[in-house]
Amino acid sequence: MASKVGEANARAGKGQEESMEDLEAVNLAADWSDISQGLRKDLGHQLHSQWIKPIQLGGFCKDTGTLDLYLPTEFSANWVQDRFADRLSLAWKIARSEVRNVRISVHPGRRKLPELSLGGDSHRPANDADSSMIAVAAGTIGEQGFTSSVGLDPSLTFAAFVTGESNVLACNAAQRMAASEKPQFSPLYLKAATGQGKTHLLHAIGHAYLSSHPRARIFYCSAERFMVEFVQALKQNQMIEFKARLRSFDLLLVDDIQFIIGKASAQEELLYTIDALLAEGKRLVFAADRAPQALDGVEPRLLSRLSMGLVADIAPADIELRRSILESKLTRFAPLSVPEDVIDFLARTITRNVRELVGGLNKLIAYAQLTGQEVSLQLAEEQLTDILSANRRRITIDEIQRTVCQFYRIDRAEMSSKRRARAVVRPRQVAMYLSKVLTPRSYPEIGRKFGGRDHSTVIHAVRLIEDLRQRDADMDGDVRSLLRQLES
Repeated sequence: MASKVGEANARAGKGQEESMEDLEAVNLAADWSDISQGLRKDLGHQLHSQWIKPIQLGGFCKDTGTLDLYLPTEFSANWVQDRFADRLSLAWKIARSEVRNVRISVHPGRRKLPELSLGGDSHRPANDADSSMIAVAAGTIGEQGFTSSVGLDPSLTFAAFVTGESNVLACNAAQRMAASEKPQFSPLYLKAATGQGKTHLLHAIGHAYLSSHPRARIFYCSAERFMVEFVQALKQNQMIEFKARLRSFDLLLVDDIQFIIGKASAQEELLYTIDALLAEGKRLVFAADRAPQALDGVEPRLLSRLSMGLVADIAPADIELRRSILESKLTRFAPLSVPEDVIDFLARTITRNVRELVGGLNKLIAYAQLTGQEVSLQLAEEQLTDILSANRRRITIDEIQRTVCQFYRIDRAEMSSKRRARAVVRPRQVAMYLSKVLTPRSYPEIGRKFGGRDHSTVIHAVRLIEDLRQRDADMDGDVRSLLRQLES
């Protein structure tokens, strides 16, 4: 009798646990529905449908505070991790305080790469691909040619690419490569550090070329994915089909070519592919984080092919271009208002790459929308501490004084002197203003570096220069020029 009672209690306890788990799952699903809807408004229908909607909820570990989010493919998981991880993490932390970490990965049941399809599997959904290469390679060419199946991001177009002095050559060269007339050079090699826009231009070339050549066959992938596909074809004894498929494309776009370093057989195949495509007048575009000559472990013949066309550098964006990029992104968030001083602060502070710059803006706006707060300079400083600290170069007051004195052609001793002549006072006030803007020093600390002046003198100088920048174009131009020098 006692054993039956124990079994009944055990069953009841198990049922209660299952009931609690079911309730937890329902609550998680409800929270995810709210978060997903918010992201849909923020990102727009197209991006949401392509990247956020496929996310499936995984388990939640209360001990570690980790919530698993699953995507169907490695490519989509990496894409969401790179572009939306911060936003998803923040949204979940706001919705549930116990969620401390969000882990984005491939659904456990879908980790195996699909077999290489060289035949007529034309029914694969456009977004259901392990990589952009498989999406292109596995599809067949119909009457309309490749459209969304080429794996190109619909948001990365020439219209969305903001140009400035640092990237105008690369952008113009990319547009020529995508134009209807035959390009003057091929291949085009885009060289830029991480996050400066080379991948954006690759996608933009693909979109523009498809627009003018609707039946075109486009091949877009990373060098790493090229090697994965090469090895897979080698193992399956399908190299003849692999080579024939590669050489049937009209436009070849290969990103991160530096990752093909050291793979002799893959390098050789890429070399033969380049030769075959060039002989047929096809178009080739490569992108890397270094110049062809700096690719260690690449055989000389391949290096000569990569550099035989045009090598177009994309330099780090200057402050004017960074500001223009932020302003262009703000159109997506209308009617949300972002003060001018916040835009100026982000453009001045997040200098490492454009991807971090846009990511910082997105994170700030997402936080403001999800918490109902107004976007402000204080909110930016509070919520972007990690990004800001990683980007902030340690500029000293001594460096500021030296640069200002060179700019205005005055003696360095005037920064600490008691002279009141206008030709000395104004540069001194500009240096105080820049010291407050570019360093974490307090007003009293800045005053001490300027001949032991009182903190009220520094406050007056900062406010005066701020006011003059609004009213005097020459003063604003001087300050902008000094900012560029100090931040370069």
